[in-house]
Amino acid sequence: MNHIVIIGAGQAAAQAVVSLRQGGYEDAITLIGDEQELPYQRPPLSKKYLSGEMEAERLFFRGQEYYDNENVTLKLGCRATAISTDKKTVTLDDQSELAFSKLIICTGSRPRQLPLPGAEMANIFDVRTIADIDAMKPAFTPGKKLIIIGGGYIGLETAAVACKMGLETTVIEAADRVLARVTDPVMSAFYQRVHAEEGVTILTGTGVAGLQGVDDAVSGVELSDGRILEADCVVVGIGIVPNIELAETAGLDVDNGIVVNDTA
Repeated sequence: MNHIVIIGAGQAAAQAVVSLRQGGYEDAITLIGDEQELPYQRPPLSKKYLSGEMEAERLFFRGQEYYDNENVTLKLGCRATAISTDKKTVTLDDQSELAFSKLIICTGSRPRQLPLPGAEMANIFDVRTIADIDAMKPAFTPGKKLIIIGGGYIGLETAAVACKMGLETTVIEAADRVLARVTDPVMSAFYQRVHAEEGVTILTGTGVAGLQGVDDAVSGVELSDGRILEADCVVVGIGIVPNIELAETAGLDVDNGIVVNDTA
């Protein structure tokens, strides 16, 4: 019996399900995701979901009814821990195994962690999942001091929303301009100006040297120039790390991602 197993529940995984069914594949599909929610879109997390303008259900690519009608088995809230290419099985974190005829790996990435002592303190947040934003929302109250480490899209989007929510918002960027890795200096200057006009303080060419805390919660950020900024909460947006560990331990070629060929 044909059985396609998909590891991951992000956009690539959700589209793989749709493409398989639209392409005429009628046999079993199982999708494995470590979050509890149905596959959902992430871009609105730092915008309308954070601001409260969008409910979680509106993030879903497809509702439960779609997967039921298409005979897709969802294993959510569980994690694939091993792949056996010899046995053609996937082991889950409950020690159960799934046999597959074909395997699609869509494990995506995770937020890069701040490499500083204290990065695990309370009120230091990532922006990656619904759970991340749900944890963040109670801290985003008017008048609070928010420090955002990283001037990429995640940092600037979060800053724009936070400022509108009444937080005193500062973005710290180590490069000499925001969005330095993804756009040209003209666009960087435009985005920096627009954010400044809305009340966001942006410090470019500035690194983070340390974190301060009180009662296991963040209270300040020490900058590379010695200044200390008070902080009620901190958002870290310094990039992502590809989730290659599962593929690597299975013996697949990896190079800051899973190496594929022209037909993969």
